Amino acid sequence: MLIIDSEKCTACGICETSCAFGAISVVSDCAVVTESCTLCGACVDNCPVDALRIEIAEKRTQVDIIEYVGIMVFAEYRHGKVAPVSYELLGIGRKLADKRGVKLSVVLPGGTVAGYAGDLIAAGADTVFLAEHPVLEQFREDVYARVLEQVIREQKPEVVLAGATAIGRSVIPFVATAIDAGLTADCTHLEIREEDGMLLQTRPAFGGNIMATIECPHTRPQMATVRPKVMAPAEPDFSRKGVVISVELPPGLVQSKIEVLETVVNTEDQVNIQEMETLVAGGRGLDSPKGFALIRELASELGGAVAASRAAVDSGWIPYPHQVGQTGKTVSPKLYIACGISGAVQHAVGMQSAEIVVAINRDKSAPIFDIATYGVVGDLYEVVPQLIKRLQEIKK
Repeated sequence: MLIIDSEKCTACGICETSCAFGAISVVSDCAVVTESCTLCGACVDNCPVDALRIEIAEKRTQVDIIEYVGIMVFAEYRHGKVAPVSYELLGIGRKLADKRGVKLSVVLPGGTVAGYAGDLIAAGADTVFLAEHPVLEQFREDVYARVLEQVIREQKPEVVLAGATAIGRSVIPFVATAIDAGLTADCTHLEIREEDGMLLQTRPAFGGNIMATIECPHTRPQMATVRPKVMAPAEPDFSRKGVVISVELPPGLVQSKIEVLETVVNTEDQVNIQEMETLVAGGRGLDSPKGFALIRELASELGGAVAASRAAVDSGWIPYPHQVGQTGKTVSPKLYIACGISGAVQHAVGMQSAEIVVAINRDKSAPIFDIATYGVVGDLYEVVPQLIKRLQEIKK
């Protein structure tokens, strides 16, 4: 952390002008640092009176790391079914477990969820921990977190995976803090390093401009959340055998500070681009919201749905549920047609799992062509109508 010695500080302002991130400013007669500080050290180097210094906290090394074995998945049960991301996590979890030569387990909290144990085992789990209680029928962050914390402390897995969903993003940081473990959020790739078994967790960083690979060598478990639709679920094998264990829940553990008055499913916008096999996406290259009429027509001819880049959503041309990318949804359709989308990393991380990518852009150097299966350099207002016309001719 950045330490400012108020007795030495002369409020000269040199630190403020030398900070490239605007994270330090002079207030009254002393410099003040904000949360946006990156600890780059520029202010320390430029301070003429040595009033600033950076202190690095001593790394904590966990002494019982060797006792942590196995891969564990936190499964989500909501609206009467297990969330699809849970099966995606079991798919990658199975690969990681096989590479490590360990067991794969899954924790499923809910009201009455025993009926899903067979599906979880078929999806790759060796052990299913069922946490059943009426309180768990409705999502309560504090109770869900304590349940997962209890199972982790008892079973000591080396890796814990969860979905980067509203539930996962709420529960997992709670648990990581409670057990003092490292956590990497919004991962798009997971791998085991063969020489030491370390979990390599890759995620977008610096606004999606680079991909960072993170490891947690000193603590266990290694915890990560994974964006939905990034990993592929394994083909279910209902001949697999597994163990089902009921988790004992002490009365104090299921007491919550949260009162759920009502659960309402939003029916205003039924767009679920994550479940579509064909998506036609529009970006800044449409130039106006009217361009989405053309996008919708092409999507209709293909039996698909409309998607969009962040630029189109931020411009108010189309609602947020259609957004693909780092700050939107991650999709993996069989066909993804990008119209007027440059293909910046922020967008690419949300659609790079598509089987076939068709890019239409008048800029031949657009990054989207680097990941496209087929590319068309041209004006989308000329190309798309011709494509629609050809599809209609084929249908006739």
